[in-house]
Parts: sequence; structure tokens; C-alpha cells
Amino acid sequence: MQTVSTAPHSIEALCALVLSYDPNASEEKIKEAYAFAKEAHGSQKRASGEPYITHPLATSFTLAEMKLPSPIIIAGLLHDVPEDTDRTLDEIEERFGSDIAAMVAGITKLGKIKYRGMERYIENLRKMFLSMAADVRVVFIKFADRLHNLETLEAVPPKKQYRIALESLEIFAPIANRLGMGEIKGRLEDASFKYIYPKEFEWVKELSKSSREGKQDYLERVMRLTKEILHEAELNNVQVHGRAKHLYSLYRKLVRHDRNIARVYDLIAIRVIVDSVADCYGALGIIHNKWTPLKGRIKDYIAQPKPNGYRSLHTTVFCEDGEIVEFQIRTKDMHAIDEYGIAAHWAYDEDGKISTNPTPKNYQPEWVHELADIHRELADKRTYLKSLEDLKIDIFKDRIFVFTPKGDVIDLPEESTCVDFAYAIHTDIGNTCTAAKVNEENRSLDHVLKNEDMVEIFVDKGRKGPNPGWLKFAKTRQARSKIKQYAKSRISSWISGIIPGTGK
Repeated sequence: MQTVSTAPHSIEALCALVLSYDPNASEEKIKEAYAFAKEAHGSQKRASGEPYITHPLATSFTLAEMKLPSPIIIAGLLHDVPEDTDRTLDEIEERFGSDIAAMVAGITKLGKIKYRGMERYIENLRKMFLSMAADVRVVFIKFADRLHNLETLEAVPPKKQYRIALESLEIFAPIANRLGMGEIKGRLEDASFKYIYPKEFEWVKELSKSSREGKQDYLERVMRLTKEILHEAELNNVQVHGRAKHLYSLYRKLVRHDRNIARVYDLIAIRVIVDSVADCYGALGIIHNKWTPLKGRIKDYIAQPKPNGYRSLHTTVFCEDGEIVEFQIRTKDMHAIDEYGIAAHWAYDEDGKISTNPTPKNYQPEWVHELADIHRELADKRTYLKSLEDLKIDIFKDRIFVFTPKGDVIDLPEESTCVDFAYAIHTDIGNTCTAAKVNEENRSLDHVLKNEDMVEIFVDKGRKGPNPGWLKFAKTRQARSKIKQYAKSRISSWISGIIPGTGK
């Protein structure tokens, strides 16, 4: 087997990184956890031939890059100990406390994904979702663990490479996206992309590289000009930097645009990070005063955040020499949430103090609880397997964000229709809907919605229930299950009406 070097980090570098954002962290406790894990794993090797301890150390580095508190870092160092060594959870609890032991237990319950048929695969997914509902910190560790495994996949057989990468692309990355963890999602996708579509990966990598070549000087000139005009307008503490698009994200956008990279305006975006929301809008005005914006390319995700918590102003402008450049304008807090989503709620600020609005340990997005409930309901394997595709549509498909007339945001999977929108608002609205207006135009209930559509649903309160024919175009699990439920009740009523004694 080929040996793969992953340039292992050191425990000293990990401690320095944690202390850079959390000066009150216990360096001694982090080193104690490292020593405990190193001794427990002993002479174990990874498939690459490296000492096993390089894996939990790399896992914890990713967690530290997310500026997570030291207990999560320590749990990352210990995450494989109970499953892969003779050391127990009880020993971990005695040495490091119940909270760290609980996180390690959560990872241990998830277990390692073993490809022994679809049922085992589904069971692992079910465990992951239930773990998320119990304590989402466990999933942060699982993401970091999976990311390092992906980055060292060269050392495992090709079939296993493909299976791990495919699961990461279809399951792990979409969950990261739903948790608002944009940077982790991008890294998971890019690391998987290489093994799932190797030819496309090489094509996009070369295309991205060639498209950026010669533009670095231009980009730096625009960033310098941006700093100057913002400084002249007395906007202080402004950070301006470039962001290259992740390769898999670029690939998907190229596919949508007939593989024409000239139609991809955010290949390189400029991020402007300011102190306050007022400064965001101020910076937008200053940039528009300097350069002409493209019509229809201004997105206000501050006034209308995405359901996963993403907030930012986006604008695309005709910049110097007529080049088209995208700007993303946000505060420091918004930037942290864009990078690390729900994990940012555990992050520390630059003064080493925990975030002023830390998310409670037991807080999860509503969809996590809904998904966990669904998985409990579908504990029966046969029913579970039949429902897997519905779940993948609801949870893992690309999302669109559609507005009610009052400005509320409804989060739906791509290709959802007006009927799906109606059921997302309320079951009664779905059951009695008759027509819709989309962006002030009359539309039928099977009309496919697009991102940022404004939808108004019309109902007939005298209507008894949905039309079973809606199943031909309803996409979401919620809509389909309610329509099927009503259809079954009608059949039962019909049978009880003609066959005496069958009614209740």
C-alpha cells in the first residue's frame, strides 16, 4: 500500500491555535488528553502507515480552526479511544468529566460507517440524525473526523474511496449546508469531488486555475481601491479580502450554465467585513457609487436571512476595466456564521470571551428535530428504505427560499410547487388550497417555484380535502404524506359506506 504523507500537526501547534482565540483554555488539559489518546492508541497505524494519533490530532485542528471551545477540542482528541482501544468511557469521564465523555459517547454510538448492505448504511444515518438532535457538537466532531479521512483517502482501496466520498458528498456535505457550515461543506465537497468525478475534477481545477491566472494583480488592485473608497467615507476597521469559489460548487454552476465560465460571476468574490449592520448598507452604497451594479444581482440576505442562518449583502458590479466582480458585505459575526454556521455560536471573540449570544447546548435548528422524529417513526427497516428517497429530497436536495406576502421565508427543496409551499405553511392551507399567485401573477398549483419567489395561496374553506392527483407533482414528504393520508381516508369512508360493518 502506498504511504501518504499528511504533514501531521503537533500538539504544541494545536494548543497555540486554541489559546489564540481562547486564552483561558487549559493547555495542560489539552496536552493531557493528547497524551491519554496517544498512549491508548499505542502502536496502531492508519492505512497510510502513519501513527494513528495523527488522525485525532488533525480532527482537533479542524475543530480549533472553527474556534470551538476547548472541551470540544479535547473530545476530538479522544473521539476514537473507546471504539479502537481498550480504554473505556468510564475512564474518560473520570479523567476529563461527564460533558467530554458524553460527546465521545455520542461519536462512539455513531460508530464507523461499515458498508455491509443498505440496511446497515441506513442505520448509521439514523444514528447520526438522532445524535444531532441530542447534541449537535457530536456532529461537529464527526465532520472534522470525516474531513481528515477524505483528505487521506489515497491510502485506501479504490472501491472504499468511492463509497466514502459518495456518502460524504450526498449526506455529510448537505447536512453541513443545512447547519449553515459553508466552509466545512465546501471542503467536504471538494475532497469528495476528486474521487467521485475524477475527470470533471481535473477539468474544473485546470479551468479555475487558468481563469484566475493573470487576475491576481487585478484583484489586488480592486481590493486596494475598495479599501481606499471605504476609508475616505470614514468606514473604519474594514477588512477586504478575496475568496475563490470551491471547485465542486463551481462545477455545479458550470453545469447549469452550459459549461461557460464567462457566465460565472462569482468565480472570485471580494468579501468586505465591517463592524455593524449599518456599515454593511453604507459600504454597499459606497461601492455602488463607485461602480455600476448589474441589474437583478443585488441580494439582501441581512433583511431576509437564509433559513440556515446565512446573512450577507451580495452585489455584482461592472468594476475596473469593465470586469464583472461580486462583492459580499457582512459583519464579523455574519462572517463567522457563514464559515461555520451553528458552530459559530460556540466560538470565542477576539478578546477570548465566549460569544455574547452563545447557543444553548440543546438548541438545534427545527429541521433537525423534525428529521429525528421522522427517523424514529421509520425505525422499521422496510418502511425506512421505501422512505429514503423522500427524505433525500426533503433534507439533502438543494434548497430554495420562497417568501409569503408578509415577508416570511419558507425553506423548500428545489423543484417544489405551490402545493408544497401551501403545506409548508400549514396542513389546513394545503388541504384547502385552490390557486396561487407567484410574484403577483396567477399560477396553477403545479407551478414549479424558484428561489426568492413571493407566493400567495388562495383557499376554499368549504373544500373537504386535497385532490389525490396532486401526488403527480407534489415533491415534499410533508405534502405527499398529507395527500396520501386524505386519499386513504376517502377510500376507507367509501368502503364503510357500501359494506356494512366496516366502519368504526
